[in-house]
Amino acid sequence: MKDNTKQFAYKIGVSFNNAGLLIQAFTHRSYINENKATHQEHNERLEFLGDAVLELVVTDFLFKKYPEKPEGELTALRSALVNTQSLSQAAERLSMNDYLFLSRGEAKDTGRARQFILANTFEAVIGALYTDQGYSVAEQFIHTYLLPEIDDIVKNKLWQDAKSRFQELAQEKASITPRYELLSEEGPDHDKCFTVGVFLDDAGIAEGSGKSKQEAEQEAAAHALLKKGWA
Repeated sequence: MKDNTKQFAYKIGVSFNNAGLLIQAFTHRSYINENKATHQEHNERLEFLGDAVLELVVTDFLFKKYPEKPEGELTALRSALVNTQSLSQAAERLSMNDYLFLSRGEAKDTGRARQFILANTFEAVIGALYTDQGYSVAEQFIHTYLLPEIDDIVKNKLWQDAKSRFQELAQEKASITPRYELLSEEGPDHDKCFTVGVFLDDAGIAEGSGKSKQEAEQEAAAHALLKKGWA
């Protein structure tokens, strides 16, 4: 696979002292497993480091930006900024997908699995920046490419989980508290799949599935928000 990570470094305005760190940040474990003769390392250690740097930068930013908000709300805002969806979207805006080193199988996957890979790569790039350039450069990267999303998150209350958001809007718009009902459960005890329906009075609005009832309820609420046009 062609290494064009120098192009990425140019895009973000950083001249790496050790270019190998950036290559490592974009290298998924599957690529190493498929190319055992390569001298590259996968990005999981950098991801581990980048995750810690990211949490500190985001926490410090939110603490200073919202001096009036309580700890619980700050925690929810931080979760909304550093979740898989937010990080993968930031990675997509930077076209990180174009620089990944993946196995042939992983390269074909464009679904939820790719979101996880992109989110993890975003964190690994932060780890590489911190290691090679220091905290301030890693902090600037996060401020530039992730933190501007906070205004949209606050404005649209995206920091709330789907279930909380649907309940708030259902009470506001229909004066009804949503009701969740288990519709089915399948599979062995160690690998069950639950399907839950969400209702307003007796009207079924949407369904969701998950490995737990709570996960299924969250998916049902997310689908209900979309169906009602409240997302």
